Amino acid sequence: MEADIFREPLPDVRHWRRPPWASSRPTTRGYGDRFIPNRGEMNMDIAEALLNIPRKDESIDEVSPSRAAYRKLLADTLLQGRTRIFSFSNRPRTPPKPSFDPPTPTKIQPARKRRNIPQGPDKTLDAPNIVGDDRFNVLDWGSKNVLSIALDDTVYLWNAANGSITAIVTVNESYVPITSVSWAPDGRHIAIGQYNSTVDLYDVTTKKLLRSLDGIHHGPVGSLAWNNDHVLTTGGALGEIINNDIRIQSHGVRSYRGHGDAICGLKWSSCGKHLASGGMDKLLNIWDVSRSTPLHRFNNHTAAVRAVAWCPFKDNLLASGGAEPNNCIKFWNVSAGTCLKSVETGSHVCGLLWSKNEHELLSSHGPEKNQIAVWKYPSMTKIAELTGHTSYVQYMTQSPDGCQVASASDDETLKVWTINDKSSEKKTPKSPYFGPTNMYSYIR
Repeated sequence: MEADIFREPLPDVRHWRRPPWASSRPTTRGYGDRFIPNRGEMNMDIAEALLNIPRKDESIDEVSPSRAAYRKLLADTLLQGRTRIFSFSNRPRTPPKPSFDPPTPTKIQPARKRRNIPQGPDKTLDAPNIVGDDRFNVLDWGSKNVLSIALDDTVYLWNAANGSITAIVTVNESYVPITSVSWAPDGRHIAIGQYNSTVDLYDVTTKKLLRSLDGIHHGPVGSLAWNNDHVLTTGGALGEIINNDIRIQSHGVRSYRGHGDAICGLKWSSCGKHLASGGMDKLLNIWDVSRSTPLHRFNNHTAAVRAVAWCPFKDNLLASGGAEPNNCIKFWNVSAGTCLKSVETGSHVCGLLWSKNEHELLSSHGPEKNQIAVWKYPSMTKIAELTGHTSYVQYMTQSPDGCQVASASDDETLKVWTINDKSSEKKTPKSPYFGPTNMYSYIR
């Protein structure tokens, strides 16, 4: 019987049918308790290797700052500072923090009020017989708040604090007009350049002549600039520039030669290392204190360079102004020897001043407007025009605190303007001697 069974052919599975009593659902094998997983088909060694061995295309040690910041932001947003999945205490839930906290608390400050610059002068004073010449500089305001102006052969001193006036008359047997005045940094001594090439030094507290510097120039001395309390630089009519040590007998200690015509603008930088000189020969030269040849020589102006001014908040920045028909204000980087910007003003540039309190530049002009313009630096947007003169605003100087500017014109008037109002500053008292037109009657 067994032999017959093995000899019978196997049934064809293609025609096999499920018995009617068999269930149509697949048989599910049991794998133990439902809370205990069956890890029989899991390869734990490979799983551990994938978790612990770093991938070749990733660097664990080097994570870019932007990626680290992104990971932190993502974790804070999703987890909200909670890394525990199960909590086994009744501690209250920490409230979520905002995703984007400001790094530091922002302090709200009131908006800065726009500065109001009066368009008219505070004072208008007579200045008869003032010499209007591009080669000369006859107006200066000292550190002791005393204004000096030269009229003919006399220098008048106006104390802006109390309104008092004193006069210094040059000691000469014949008439010699004054061509330049300049206060020493100490505010006590004043240098007076004359048409006959002499420079006198006075002590204003005693009104005494201290000494005269002779034999250094030929012709009018139109420009003066102090480097410190004992070195006075003088510019002559033939283009010569001399450093004078007023403490020694042979006062001419260094000369600078690089101009072919009269010096009409002369200024030392605040650090005392560089000297800027503008001439009637249309040249602007930059000098190093230790060299007799120009450090830089600029010929970009097409007219006399009368106005030069060093920036008080950037040592290597210089502004220069050209006469008619140039009519431009140019800005220079003296370290690199390059012109940074040129601004067309539309009229003769007589003088330039940097504000001591703002990032602003003041320029005085000739016709047609005969005005003082206030410019915002570096945009060079004109923010104010001070009008009132009827001729060239030849001379301009600034008060020690930077709140006021004085200007003198060929129209024989001296005007004082307020450009910065300091409420905490003590107001300048009105002088009984100075009215709208009574300066001439007093000093004469």
